[in-house]
Amino acid sequence: MLVTGAASGLGRAVAQAVLAAGGRPLLLDRVDCRDVIGPDLADAPTVVADLADARGAEQAVAELAGRAGGLDGVVTAAGIDRCGRLEDVPGAEWDQVVQVNLVGTAAVIRGALPRLRESRGRIITVASTLGLRALSDASAYCASKFGVIGLSRALATELAGEVGLSLLIPGGMDTAFFDGRTEQYRPGPDAQLNDPANVADAVLFALSRPEGCEVREMVVAASTEPSWP
Repeated sequence: MLVTGAASGLGRAVAQAVLAAGGRPLLLDRVDCRDVIGPDLADAPTVVADLADARGAEQAVAELAGRAGGLDGVVTAAGIDRCGRLEDVPGAEWDQVVQVNLVGTAAVIRGALPRLRESRGRIITVASTLGLRALSDASAYCASKFGVIGLSRALATELAGEVGLSLLIPGGMDTAFFDGRTEQYRPGPDAQLNDPANVADAVLFALSRPEGCEVREMVVAASTEPSWP
């Protein structure tokens, strides 16, 4: 099971859940996962790739799948953000959010498809509740995650009967995703954020459906999540 963004947050939680369920996680991140993961994942095959480089990401996925001798699933958990009004966010930084979150997701899937077709595997794409609900000062993130939803729905049709695809729409999670933001863009002290391990459980459920049965889309959020509905 190849997991992007595996060094932290949801990606790391999914990798740990896959390992606990008896699977073999394959780890991809823009940093070397071996520098940050715990001993439970120390032996997992890893590759460093920046999803902003789409062609490089494709090659990295193909390399990792080749080293593993095959691939039965992909979870595209990697994602970045850049908050601010459109005119205040430098164009290169705005573009990078879309490049990583949307174009990078497509590149990872493209690189994995030959192996996934062989195994009749599954893909879990990761969008966000902000792919359904627009928010001020989040145009790059919303654009990318609205795009992931469109990409996922199109691919689910395109790959039907060949490769399974489930779209995950998570609400806010208690991860390092919000680190480094200015105070106005960080969750407040009373924010109710989901444990990424709970979301990873939902990912495992979708991955473990019998052949021919698909969880097409799932929203997973804390019960008091303010960004949903």
